[in-house]
Amino acid sequence: MKEILQYLKKHGEQLDLEIAVATGIPLVNVRTHLSELAARGEVMACHSTRFEKGKKIEGICCRIAGYIPPSAPGRKSKAQLKI
Repeated sequence: MKEILQYLKKHGEQLDLEIAVATGIPLVNVRTHLSELAARGEVMACHSTRFEKGKKIEGICCRIAGYIPPSAPGRKSKAQLKI
């Protein structure tokens, strides 16, 4: 489970399939761990359907709960600075 949390912290919101491929953990185990992490409130998860090149991809989209990534370096637009 630590591998999944570290991966999500580094890469942000991901599908369960993407996590399984990147970490080398079987998809069934990833889904089990994600449901446990969601029950504990460490991960926010929702069912998602994406279409890539006409192909339907269904999975669980998840991210770290309460984690706000640092802002990207570089210039900001003037609209953002007025807030």
